[in-house]
Parts: sequence; structure tokens; C-alpha cells
Amino acid sequence: MTDKTSEQEIAKLSFEEALTQLRKIVEELEQGEGKLEESIEAYQRGALLKKHCETKLREAQERIEKISLGPDGKPSGSEPLDMD
Repeated sequence: MTDKTSEQEIAKLSFEEALTQLRKIVEELEQGEGKLEESIEAYQRGALLKKHCETKLREAQERIEKISLGPDGKPSGSEPLDMD
């Protein structure tokens, strides 16, 4: 699997799916029982998953920050997040 294919596959994952895969990779690497080459590939995938999770979290934070509060302090609406 090429890096580009892996990145495209990861981009389709939800935050929760990516986090689950990342946790699994971390557990496997902590056990230290895999072959070196497999560990390197797992680490590289983990780095991509981490980046994806960080992006998803940042997007969620930006959406939350766009929510407007009315005079009573309750959410009164939100502006659409401009992803461009």
C-alpha cells in the first residue's frame, strides 16, 4: 500500500474509527513483538492517523467556536463552517 493510498483511506475514516486504529497500533508497538519492518509501517500509519485525528478535532473546535450565543446565553444558531 502506497503512502498516498493510505492517506486517502485514512481521510475517509471518522474520528472514532481513526482513534480506535491508532490505539490498536500503539498497543501493538508497546508490546514490541512485531518485526522491525512491520513496526515501521505501523508507526507510519499511526502518524497519519494521529494527524487525521488532530485535523478532525480542530474542525470540530472551529465549528463549536462558530456557534452564536443569544442575549440569554443560549445557543441561537451557528454560522456554517467555511472549509475552503
